[in-house]
Formats: sequence, C-alpha cells, structure tokens
Amino acid sequence: MTVHLLKLCVGIDALDELERYQIATRARKAAEGLEPVSIHWTRNRPRRDDEVLDGGSLYWVIRREVRARQRIVRLDEGVIDGQVKCGLVLDDALIRVERRPFRPFQGWRYLEAKDAPADLARLEGDEAELPEDLARELRAIGVL
Repeated sequence: MTVHLLKLCVGIDALDELERYQIATRARKAAEGLEPVSIHWTRNRPRRDDEVLDGGSLYWVIRREVRARQRIVRLDEGVIDGQVKCGLVLDDALIRVERRPFRPFQGWRYLEAKDAPADLARLEGDEAELPEDLARELRAIGVL
C-alpha cells in the first residue's frame, strides 16, 4: 500500500523557484560527472520505506500550502557533515497538485494516499496558472 511524504520546502517562496533550483542542481551535477538527479537529504530514513517506494511521492509545502509533488524513485544512504543521512531521490517531474493549507512543522510527515491532494492538469496559454500573489488573494476572499 502506497504512502507519501510531506515536507516543507524551506527557503523557497514559489513553485517555479523550486523548479529552477532543481534544474540548475541537476545541470551542475551532470557537469561534475555525477548522476544528475534531484535528491533531498533528510536525517531519518522512513520506517515505512517499502510503502514509500511503492509509488509514493514527496509532497512539497511552499508558503504554508501543499503545492506540488515528485515521485520518490529510490532511497539512498550517504554521509553528510559526518552524519549518516537518507537521500530521497526524486523524479525530475514536478507535478502541481490542488493547493491545500498546511501549518509549519519540522522534518517530514507521512501522508496517506487517501489524504493526498489531487494532481492538477497541466494548463497552457490563457489557462496557465495565476501569479502566486493573485492566486493567494483570490483564495483569501473565497474566489478560488
């Protein structure tokens, strides 16, 4: 049975900023001869790793809203600053999801599949996503 992870995207203010950061990081790794993957290092390995690897995703919380997800491809182990860490290796595709408010928390949380926000269809042209500030204000007054 699939389970997802939920994580705050610290230091990132918008989804397109996360996307640009990951693209630049993968390009830098490729230039250095390393595997060009998006990887998020965390202190603890999920105990429910079999469920996470059974189609699970990392759901990103940006500015107090669940905004996007990335499929978790594998879990790596590495030593960072002298400590053993778990690397969440993520698929390159950043999939937008229905926005959902979420309070700040530390670390990551499990997110049951039944509770996960639905994916949004990729919209183009005139139907493209609204600018962050405008969308936030429209949600605040109940239009979105």
